[in-house]
Amino acid sequence: MLTVLADQWWLLMFRAVAAVLFGILAFVWPALTLAALIILFGAYALVDGIATLTMAIPSKGLPGFGSLLFEGLTGIAAGILTFLYPGLTAIALLAVIAAWAIMTGIAAIATAMALRKEITGEWPLPFVGILSIVLGFLLILRPGQGAVAVVWVIALYALLAGFIQMVLAFRMRQLAHEMARA
Repeated sequence: MLTVLADQWWLLMFRAVAAVLFGILAFVWPALTLAALIILFGAYALVDGIATLTMAIPSKGLPGFGSLLFEGLTGIAAGILTFLYPGLTAIALLAVIAAWAIMTGIAAIATAMALRKEITGEWPLPFVGILSIVLGFLLILRPGQGAVAVVWVIALYALLAGFIQMVLAFRMRQLAHEMARA
């Protein structure tokens, strides 16, 4: 698993950049209509899911494959569902986002647990997982706080998760260079 992630560090960076771009766009336009939020979230979840699934495929049979596969498929499903049903109410959209955040958070923590056997300092991945789970539960507990507040919470989550994933991507890139020299 570690070799696959190190070889594909650029996919981790791609996911991180997608998260940061999503977060910036959400902060720049806090008064987005619900339709725009649906499009932004759907695109982000789909891109994130495809990138994660692409990382999972070459790791078939390795520890953590199932959690990466689950995370990728969950992201793709959340993106597709979001695009198929653009007329969802704000509360239904929050339920989709909350479920996605909780499921991908659990999968990220499971992947980190599998990586723990191969590396030390794997804190970015479980931290993003915990952040995802917290976001999901906040959305479930406070659905009526308004679309703008939700946009800010989601934007902050995306920025934090993106920057933390960048740390992981750089660590995997460094590891790939070290493994190439060995």
